[in-house]
Amino acid sequence: MTSPATAPAVRLGIRANLAPFSLLVAVNALVGGLLGQERTVLPLLAEREFHLTAYTAALTYILAFGATKAITNFFAGTWADRYGRKPVLLAGWLIGIPVPLMIIWAPSWGWIVAANVLLGVNQGLAWSTTVIMKIDLAGPFRRGLAMGLNEAAGYLAVAGTALATGWLAAEHGLRPAPFLLGLAYAGLGLGLSAFFVRETREHARAEAAVHQSVDGAHHGELRTGQIAALVSYKEPALASASQAGMVNNLNDGLAWGLFPLLFSTAGLSLTQIGALAALYPAVWGLGQVAFGPASDRYGRKPFIVAGMLAQAAALAGVAASNSFAAWTTTAILLGLGTAAVYPTLLAAIGDVAHPAWRARAVGVYRLWRDGGFAIGAILAGIVADLAGIRAAVWVVAALTAISGVLAWVRMYETHPRRR
Repeated sequence: MTSPATAPAVRLGIRANLAPFSLLVAVNALVGGLLGQERTVLPLLAEREFHLTAYTAALTYILAFGATKAITNFFAGTWADRYGRKPVLLAGWLIGIPVPLMIIWAPSWGWIVAANVLLGVNQGLAWSTTVIMKIDLAGPFRRGLAMGLNEAAGYLAVAGTALATGWLAAEHGLRPAPFLLGLAYAGLGLGLSAFFVRETREHARAEAAVHQSVDGAHHGELRTGQIAALVSYKEPALASASQAGMVNNLNDGLAWGLFPLLFSTAGLSLTQIGALAALYPAVWGLGQVAFGPASDRYGRKPFIVAGMLAQAAALAGVAASNSFAAWTTTAILLGLGTAAVYPTLLAAIGDVAHPAWRARAVGVYRLWRDGGFAIGAILAGIVADLAGIRAAVWVVAALTAISGVLAWVRMYETHPRRR
């Protein structure tokens, strides 16, 4: 057994931990792929096989997913601090394996909703943990790059899988072919996590020893209730990140649940719908590779504010458009706006939260952020049932613009070198 005196020193930084960091990027791509299996096919499955005509009813699977993922995110952070990161990651993969099988065999819409409860737990545990582990490894100065690579891998996998499942559905039907891809992702993710991923909690402890807190009053260990209050409303930067993240995922819930139906009513083919469903997360994924490290250089706040306002403009464009070409342009703008925000918000949380309670802060932030899926499903479904899909898109566009203005007014710059 290695004594403390001879144990190798824990080193921080992406370059110093390139192999385990790269493996976690690959694992998160598989997490994203499991989510991506639904983006193109499930809204059409609701309409064509289960004959759900009310938008609110059709979006119940997004409500189930978002609510479950939001709650699981909170516990993922707490459990990662208490039991370590790797056990939480493994639990996420074990829970994800039944999801594609339940969708393939579903005799009723209730099975789809139940599958999305499990998918929410899977994403809450597995995606949250890969975020926390990369923040552990990257250290304080390259969090933007770390989060850019993490979220890029996840959402490029969402995009690629959305495109692939659209093609599979067009060639082989809505079930089972598209969901066999998700089953392969789950098996591979579990195997890699079990046999190759290493624990990273010691990296967080090493950083805690030299951490410079934004606010000395928030230094050191805090109770979970205190952390929840800071991230939810007390601490200006953390609370601003939480509200912007929630509105961002409200947008994504709208895009996931209603955009394929909007495109279908305009007469687009399955292949075109799949291409649009893939384009937005593809730009989102690729853009994060640029915006994440840019926030390390120029600061977090400019990208958060500009990204929210760009999303608002893109959503307004979706509501006003009626052709494949126009929707292609708005999908690109929506992806760019989301890419500017997504890794930057996570990096801002990592900047402000002390390493001793950072995993729980990430969990609370992701609770609010992914709660946006549930809020978006309810809001978009009700407005769409009352006034149509386009009206729902206009409402969400307005909320997104307000969110950007709130972040501009309340948030301060969080990057250690830019403060």
